[in-house]
Amino acid sequence: MAASFTAQMARRRRRWRLYVVLFNTPVWPQRDLGGSTVVPTVQERSRALHALGYALTDGARWQWTEDSETPDDPTSAVLLIASVMVREAGA
Repeated sequence: MAASFTAQMARRRRRWRLYVVLFNTPVWPQRDLGGSTVVPTVQERSRALHALGYALTDGARWQWTEDSETPDDPTSAVLLIASVMVREAGA
């Protein structure tokens, strides 16, 4: 069975960025998805993952989580983080 990884997407500094979480590596594969205020579509996210060499695992669905820019500050700006399970595209 192919290994699975978590891919995440978040908007920081007015840019959407998609990345694959790889432990014990100094740099994670990532892709800039642009500065739109509109959330990138599932198709745009899939193309970005493919460009990084990854694909969604069977049955995977994007999940959204809310976080804050400044931890423990209830007035902090909200960050939305999307995550999904992926595998290497050739696996």
